[in-house]
Amino acid sequence: MASVGVIPGRTPQSPGPGAASAGFPSPAPVPGRGETEAEEENEQELAETHLCVLWASGHLGIAYYDTSDSTIHFMPDAPDQESLRLLQRASQEHRELKRPEIVFLPSVDFGLEISKQRLLSGNYAFIPDSTTATEKILFLSSIIPFDCVLTVRALGGLLKFLGRRRIGIELEDYNVSVPILGFKKFVLTHLVSIDQDTYSVLQIFKSESHPSVYKVASGLKEGLSLFGILNRCRCKWGEKLLRLWFTRPTQDLGELNSRLDVIQFFLLPQNLDIAQMLHRLLSHIKNVPLILKRMKLSHTKASDWQVLYKTVYSALGLRDACRSLPQSIQLFQDIAQEFSDDLHHIASLIGKVVDFEGSLAENRFTVLPNIDPDIDEKKRRLMGLPSFLTEVARKELENLDSRIPSCSVIYIPLIGFLLSIPRLPSMAEASDFEIEGLDFMFLSEEKLHYRSARTKELDVLLGDLHCDIRDQETLLMYQLQCQVLARASVLTRVLDLASRLDVLLALASAARDYGYSRPRYSPQLLGVRIQNGRHPLMELCARTFVPNSAECGGDRGRVKVITGPNSSGKSIYLKQVGLITFMALVGSFVPAEEAEIGAVDAIFTRIHSCESISLGLSTFMIDLNQQVAKAVNNATKQSLVLIDEFGKGTNTVDGLALLAAVLRHWLALGPVCPHIFVATNFLSLVQLQLLPQGPLLQYLTMETCEDGDDLVFFYQVCEGIAKASHASHTAAQAGLPDQLLTRGKEVSDLIRSGKPIKPVRELLKEKQMENCQTLVDKFLKLDLEDPDLDLDLFMSQEVLPAASAIL
Repeated sequence: MASVGVIPGRTPQSPGPGAASAGFPSPAPVPGRGETEAEEENEQELAETHLCVLWASGHLGIAYYDTSDSTIHFMPDAPDQESLRLLQRASQEHRELKRPEIVFLPSVDFGLEISKQRLLSGNYAFIPDSTTATEKILFLSSIIPFDCVLTVRALGGLLKFLGRRRIGIELEDYNVSVPILGFKKFVLTHLVSIDQDTYSVLQIFKSESHPSVYKVASGLKEGLSLFGILNRCRCKWGEKLLRLWFTRPTQDLGELNSRLDVIQFFLLPQNLDIAQMLHRLLSHIKNVPLILKRMKLSHTKASDWQVLYKTVYSALGLRDACRSLPQSIQLFQDIAQEFSDDLHHIASLIGKVVDFEGSLAENRFTVLPNIDPDIDEKKRRLMGLPSFLTEVARKELENLDSRIPSCSVIYIPLIGFLLSIPRLPSMAEASDFEIEGLDFMFLSEEKLHYRSARTKELDVLLGDLHCDIRDQETLLMYQLQCQVLARASVLTRVLDLASRLDVLLALASAARDYGYSRPRYSPQLLGVRIQNGRHPLMELCARTFVPNSAECGGDRGRVKVITGPNSSGKSIYLKQVGLITFMALVGSFVPAEEAEIGAVDAIFTRIHSCESISLGLSTFMIDLNQQVAKAVNNATKQSLVLIDEFGKGTNTVDGLALLAAVLRHWLALGPVCPHIFVATNFLSLVQLQLLPQGPLLQYLTMETCEDGDDLVFFYQVCEGIAKASHASHTAAQAGLPDQLLTRGKEVSDLIRSGKPIKPVRELLKEKQMENCQTLVDKFLKLDLEDPDLDLDLFMSQEVLPAASAIL
């Protein structure tokens, strides 16, 4: 947890307790400019950047305040290992003129609830004072990802620091708060922004309950997901790296092409055998960092040495294999060069010193023979003790009382050599245990244990062999650990490169089995072009899958409105475009004949409603606030936005109006409009011409054919507009009764023609009979002989209203 600030051009203030700082200087003035421009440059030189960093459980949250524009920038939670490479990448984007000021803040300033309160109660210039508390919460939640715990805590800590330091308002009244003119989300250079909703609706990850009752620790397993079908990694670190790549899709073309080069090499038929061999070697790459940590703490287990030995020898096998592969591929070159002879030295030491079978049998570190002569001699003595002690016991028995039938000499570690005698019937009390010339030690299992002159002599001559052997072997283990730890950097690098190779072999195996092709990257293309693309999950579940193409590059057709009947494949098409784009951005082959991926900086989706009672919001509010608002507020001309059936959660007219308003907003942006794919059943959007016509707008539909009363789906995207939603056909497939379908069609036709909707005659006759029966029952209950009965009143209140209703 740290707040970072640097003040170029003046001396930083003395650091308070708990502060951290790194400087992000502004550019120096350029000679020859006008006086006004020079003053502006001098003002920029005084600008400060205060960065708040929070790292926990392998994830990183970053937020910073820039005094040059009074804006808070934040990065959503991102995975980052203990090496904090992601944080290093963030700091590399800026160059520091001087040593930064670092301020460490107490953890209480980063509490989740107090951070939320600071964010929601802040005084922001971009929110009108007339805004209610509820409206303010909804507005902020569309900008700030409150589901990113570390980001929220980092923002809260940053606000606390700004308020404590009173940045930029040191001389102002205490009631004046630090100006905040906006919140802006950022991602690190080359990283593509994808939120949690997109990962969920595209089924990139999907957790399911594990059926085994023994998996109670996590209770989850990977379900049918993109990660699940591509994860063919042989080691856990490869699987971990694949998940990391999935959470960090990138625009770095050099990195992406380097991954694709390796996959393409292993897809060649002549390289199948070498790929299988490398996969077998990778299965022996284990958790080296954990073993090194245990060595550092001297907590090494007996099994760790065998695991490390197999890992190092497998790494040497990988090195030898990669030396025979084309060195033009960077990964092969790195493995061949960086898997140095230090690995052979480690493997040779472990193989020559460690007795793996003995270590596992005794559950401790043991060494092989001929390593230490002193240990070998003591082990020889220890091994020869049984026969030697039998001879000693025979001589001891000759000097004992004739009533004692037998005895034995035993060796107990830490205690030494003892004479063991069976307990006689006459030895009832403790005083009966005393025997002349022997020192009583203890009674165990009806046997008395004594020290005799001979056992004491054995202690002096042989000593505590077991403990001496263990101490000497422990010393050797420590010396071996020092040798391994001195080469820990090589082992760490082995894990990095081996896991990378494991991931690429897994992606190559999936590409071979599923018929994927290599995507191309075109920075000049703003969008994607896909020829005959397939949904990577749906094609595994369907007997036949119809491929479809997509193109959203250039200034034409940036907004695509897709109409078509229910169940015609609109949602699958949207997800297909999103998944193919995502796979290309993680460096994988894609399910398409050809794919050209341009500069994509984010993928936004509104496909499924992510309902949750804990949010306290309606389904439509979640759709609007959590998903569509994110896209509207954050999408750029390089973003891909997928929207499916937005507006269906409210009144038809209101939903249609909101959808049209959102699309008109994007169309009004012109050339900087994001790439939009919208699937909708609101045919009025087209019929009422709610969208302005132009080159940016393109209408697509799912091709169908009516065969009598049946509707045939071709699942093929083509240009055009659907004429009807064919909801009745979908309802018939769902099993609704024919009479309901007939009535539904009748009402639908009346609404389209603007005619009044009349009740069904059969239902009307049944209602009339019920009203008549009710009136007759009331009449039969009348007592006509009752003098107080008022028939005129009964006629006016009961008969006449009922008659008008019946007629």
